[in-house]
Amino acid sequence: MTTPTDTPYVQVENLVARYGTRTILDGVSITARRGEITVILGGSGCGKSTLLRHIVGLLTPAAGRVLINGRDIHHASEDEQEAILRNLGMSFQAGALFNSMTLEENVALPIIEHAKADTATAKTLARMKLSLVGLGHVGHLLPAEISGGMKKRAAVARALALDPQLLLFDELSAGLDPVTARELDELVLRLKMQLGVVILIVTHELSSIQMIADQAVMLHAGKVIAA
Repeated sequence: MTTPTDTPYVQVENLVARYGTRTILDGVSITARRGEITVILGGSGCGKSTLLRHIVGLLTPAAGRVLINGRDIHHASEDEQEAILRNLGMSFQAGALFNSMTLEENVALPIIEHAKADTATAKTLARMKLSLVGLGHVGHLLPAEISGGMKKRAAVARALALDPQLLLFDELSAGLDPVTARELDELVLRLKMQLGVVILIVTHELSSIQMIADQAVMLHAGKVIAA
Protein backbone atom coordinates (compact mmCIF):
# COMPACT_ATOMS: atom_id res chain seq x y z
CA MET A 1 0.00 0.00 0.00
CA THR A 2 1.23 3.48 -0.87
CA THR A 3 0.99 5.95 1.99
CA PRO A 4 0.23 9.65 1.50
CA THR A 5 3.18 12.02 1.24
CA ASP A 6 3.47 15.29 3.11
CA THR A 7 3.66 17.42 -0.04
CA PRO A 8 0.26 17.87 -1.74
CA TYR A 9 0.14 16.80 -5.38
CA VAL A 10 -2.69 19.27 -6.01
CA GLN A 11 -2.69 22.74 -4.44
CA VAL A 12 -5.54 25.14 -5.18
CA GLU A 13 -4.70 28.52 -3.65
CA ASN A 14 -7.25 31.33 -3.20
CA LEU A 15 -8.98 30.46 -6.46
CA VAL A 16 -11.49 32.97 -7.82
CA ALA A 17 -13.67 32.00 -10.78
CA ARG A 18 -16.15 34.20 -12.58
CA TYR A 19 -18.62 33.83 -15.43
CA GLY A 20 -19.03 37.40 -16.60
CA THR A 21 -19.83 39.47 -13.51
CA ARG A 22 -20.99 36.45 -11.50
CA THR A 23 -18.48 35.02 -9.01
CA ILE A 24 -18.65 31.21 -8.88
CA LEU A 25 -15.62 30.49 -6.68
CA ASP A 26 -14.49 33.06 -4.15
CA GLY A 27 -11.06 32.38 -2.65
CA VAL A 28 -11.20 28.57 -2.65
CA SER A 29 -8.16 26.68 -1.33
CA ILE A 30 -7.83 22.90 -1.19
CA THR A 31 -5.05 20.31 -1.27
CA ALA A 32 -4.94 16.66 -2.36
CA ARG A 33 -2.20 14.13 -1.69
CA ARG A 34 -1.02 10.86 -3.21
CA GLY A 35 -2.72 7.81 -1.82
CA GLU A 36 -5.77 9.77 -0.68
CA ILE A 37 -9.31 10.31 -1.92
CA THR A 38 -10.49 13.91 -1.65
CA VAL A 39 -14.23 14.41 -2.07
CA ILE A 40 -15.69 17.77 -3.11
CA LEU A 41 -19.33 18.15 -2.15
CA GLY A 42 -22.01 20.80 -2.02
CA GLY A 43 -25.36 21.77 -3.47
CA SER A 44 -26.14 22.31 -7.12
CA GLY A 45 -24.45 25.44 -8.48
CA CYS A 46 -21.94 25.77 -5.62
CA GLY A 47 -18.95 25.54 -7.99
CA LYS A 48 -17.89 21.87 -7.70
CA SER A 49 -17.58 21.16 -11.42
CA THR A 50 -16.14 24.64 -12.04
CA LEU A 51 -13.39 23.80 -9.56
CA LEU A 52 -12.57 20.57 -11.41
CA ARG A 53 -12.42 22.40 -14.74
CA HIS A 54 -9.90 24.86 -13.29
CA ILE A 55 -7.78 22.03 -11.91
CA VAL A 56 -7.53 20.41 -15.35
CA GLY A 57 -6.83 23.73 -17.05
CA LEU A 58 -10.09 24.01 -19.01
CA LEU A 59 -10.89 27.33 -17.32
CA THR A 60 -8.54 30.16 -16.35
CA PRO A 61 -8.83 31.66 -12.84
CA ALA A 62 -9.78 35.29 -12.33
CA ALA A 63 -7.36 35.16 -9.39
CA GLY A 64 -5.40 32.57 -7.44
CA ARG A 65 -3.56 29.58 -8.84
CA VAL A 66 -3.62 25.81 -9.29
CA LEU A 67 -0.42 23.82 -8.75
CA ILE A 68 -0.17 20.26 -10.04
CA ASN A 69 2.90 18.50 -8.65
CA GLY A 70 4.37 21.93 -7.89
CA ARG A 71 3.73 23.43 -11.34
CA ASP A 72 1.22 26.19 -12.06
CA ILE A 73 -0.95 24.71 -14.79
CA HIS A 74 -2.26 28.09 -15.95
CA HIS A 75 1.17 29.73 -16.29
CA ALA A 76 3.01 26.78 -17.78
CA SER A 77 4.32 26.74 -21.33
CA GLU A 78 2.42 24.69 -23.86
CA ASP A 79 4.90 21.81 -23.55
CA GLU A 80 4.83 21.97 -19.74
CA GLN A 81 1.05 22.00 -19.69
CA GLU A 82 0.94 18.99 -21.98
CA ALA A 83 3.30 17.15 -19.61
CA ILE A 84 1.11 18.06 -16.62
CA LEU A 85 -2.05 16.89 -18.37
CA ARG A 86 -0.32 13.67 -19.45
CA ASN A 87 -0.34 12.69 -15.75
CA LEU A 88 -4.04 13.43 -15.33
CA GLY A 89 -7.06 11.28 -16.08
CA MET A 90 -10.68 12.45 -15.87
CA SER A 91 -14.04 10.71 -15.99
CA PHE A 92 -16.93 13.03 -16.83
CA GLN A 93 -20.41 12.68 -15.37
CA ALA A 94 -21.96 11.31 -18.57
CA GLY A 95 -18.96 9.09 -19.35
CA ALA A 96 -18.30 10.84 -22.69
CA LEU A 97 -17.54 7.58 -24.49
CA PHE A 98 -17.55 7.54 -28.30
CA ASN A 99 -20.68 5.60 -29.23
CA SER A 100 -19.30 4.44 -32.59
CA MET A 101 -16.25 2.80 -30.98
CA THR A 102 -15.99 -0.35 -28.87
CA LEU A 103 -14.95 -0.05 -25.23
CA GLU A 104 -11.51 -1.33 -26.17
CA GLU A 105 -11.18 1.28 -28.92
CA ASN A 106 -12.37 4.03 -26.55
CA VAL A 107 -9.65 3.18 -24.04
CA ALA A 108 -6.99 2.63 -26.71
CA LEU A 109 -7.59 6.03 -28.34
CA PRO A 110 -5.65 8.21 -25.82
CA ILE A 111 -2.82 5.64 -25.82
CA ILE A 112 -2.51 5.96 -29.60
CA GLU A 113 -2.93 9.74 -29.63
CA HIS A 114 -0.73 10.71 -26.67
CA ALA A 115 1.64 7.79 -26.08
CA LYS A 116 2.11 7.29 -29.85
CA ALA A 117 1.67 3.54 -29.44
CA ASP A 118 0.84 1.33 -32.41
CA THR A 119 -2.71 0.01 -32.59
CA ALA A 120 -1.91 -3.53 -31.45
CA THR A 121 0.02 -2.33 -28.40
CA ALA A 122 -2.67 0.21 -27.54
CA LYS A 123 -5.40 -2.42 -27.69
CA THR A 124 -3.40 -4.76 -25.46
CA LEU A 125 -2.96 -1.98 -22.90
CA ALA A 126 -6.65 -1.08 -23.23
CA ARG A 127 -7.65 -4.65 -22.40
CA MET A 128 -5.45 -4.46 -19.30
CA LYS A 129 -7.16 -1.24 -18.15
CA LEU A 130 -10.59 -2.72 -18.81
CA SER A 131 -9.64 -5.79 -16.77
CA LEU A 132 -8.58 -3.51 -13.93
CA VAL A 133 -12.15 -2.18 -13.70
CA GLY A 134 -13.82 -5.56 -14.22
CA LEU A 135 -14.64 -5.18 -17.92
CA GLY A 136 -11.99 -7.32 -19.54
CA HIS A 137 -14.66 -9.62 -21.01
CA VAL A 138 -16.73 -6.92 -22.76
CA GLY A 139 -14.13 -4.80 -24.54
CA HIS A 140 -15.62 -5.75 -27.92
CA LEU A 141 -18.99 -4.19 -27.10
CA LEU A 142 -20.25 -0.71 -27.98
CA PRO A 143 -21.36 1.72 -25.23
CA ALA A 144 -25.00 1.26 -26.31
CA GLU A 145 -24.71 -2.46 -25.57
CA ILE A 146 -23.79 -2.15 -21.88
CA SER A 147 -25.42 -0.90 -18.68
CA GLY A 148 -25.00 2.55 -17.13
CA GLY A 149 -22.73 1.18 -14.42
CA MET A 150 -20.51 -0.52 -16.99
CA LYS A 151 -20.28 2.72 -18.96
CA LYS A 152 -19.01 4.44 -15.81
CA ARG A 153 -16.40 1.70 -15.36
CA ALA A 154 -15.33 2.02 -18.99
CA ALA A 155 -14.90 5.76 -18.48
CA VAL A 156 -12.69 5.01 -15.48
CA ALA A 157 -10.64 2.61 -17.60
CA ARG A 158 -10.15 5.34 -20.20
CA ALA A 159 -9.10 7.78 -17.46
CA LEU A 160 -6.47 5.19 -16.45
CA ALA A 161 -5.22 4.72 -20.02
CA LEU A 162 -2.02 6.77 -19.66
CA ASP A 163 -1.20 5.67 -16.09
CA PRO A 164 -1.92 9.10 -14.57
CA GLN A 165 -0.87 10.21 -11.11
CA LEU A 166 -4.08 12.23 -10.68
CA LEU A 167 -7.62 10.93 -11.25
CA LEU A 168 -10.67 13.21 -11.28
CA PHE A 169 -14.22 11.89 -11.24
CA ASP A 170 -17.27 14.12 -11.74
CA GLU A 171 -20.36 12.54 -10.12
CA LEU A 172 -19.10 9.02 -10.77
CA SER A 173 -22.12 7.26 -9.21
CA ALA A 174 -24.83 9.76 -10.21
CA GLY A 175 -28.00 8.18 -11.56
CA LEU A 176 -27.08 4.63 -10.57
CA ASP A 177 -28.90 2.23 -8.30
CA PRO A 178 -27.46 1.82 -4.76
CA VAL A 179 -25.85 -1.58 -5.46
CA THR A 180 -24.08 -0.39 -8.62
CA ALA A 181 -23.03 2.84 -6.90
CA ARG A 182 -21.50 0.87 -4.04
CA GLU A 183 -19.60 -1.32 -6.50
CA LEU A 184 -18.11 1.82 -8.06
CA ASP A 185 -17.12 3.09 -4.61
CA GLU A 186 -15.37 -0.23 -3.97
CA LEU A 187 -13.60 0.11 -7.33
CA VAL A 188 -12.33 3.58 -6.41
CA LEU A 189 -11.02 2.27 -3.08
CA ARG A 190 -9.22 -0.57 -4.89
CA LEU A 191 -7.61 1.88 -7.29
CA LYS A 192 -6.37 3.94 -4.36
CA MET A 193 -4.89 0.87 -2.69
CA GLN A 194 -3.38 -0.65 -5.84
CA LEU A 195 -2.11 2.47 -7.60
CA GLY A 196 -1.47 4.98 -4.81
CA VAL A 197 -2.67 7.83 -7.02
CA VAL A 198 -4.32 11.14 -6.13
CA ILE A 199 -8.11 10.87 -6.49
CA LEU A 200 -10.45 13.87 -6.56
CA ILE A 201 -14.18 13.16 -6.70
CA VAL A 202 -17.12 15.52 -7.05
CA THR A 203 -20.22 13.91 -5.56
CA HIS A 204 -23.38 14.60 -3.62
CA GLU A 205 -23.89 10.97 -2.57
CA LEU A 206 -23.57 10.90 1.23
CA SER A 207 -23.12 7.13 1.35
CA SER A 208 -20.17 7.39 -1.06
CA ILE A 209 -18.58 10.16 0.97
CA GLN A 210 -18.76 8.11 4.16
CA MET A 211 -17.29 5.07 2.44
CA ILE A 212 -14.42 6.46 0.37
CA ALA A 213 -13.35 9.92 1.56
CA ASP A 214 -10.03 10.49 3.29
CA GLN A 215 -10.79 14.19 3.10
CA ALA A 216 -14.07 15.97 2.34
CA VAL A 217 -14.32 19.59 1.22
CA MET A 218 -17.74 21.25 1.29
CA LEU A 219 -18.49 24.21 -0.95
CA HIS A 220 -21.33 26.65 -0.48
CA ALA A 221 -21.89 29.87 -2.43
CA GLY A 222 -18.43 29.60 -3.93
CA LYS A 223 -16.57 29.24 -0.62
CA VAL A 224 -15.13 26.34 1.39
CA ILE A 225 -17.31 26.07 4.50
CA ALA A 226 -15.91 22.78 5.85
CA ALA A 227 -12.83 20.65 5.20
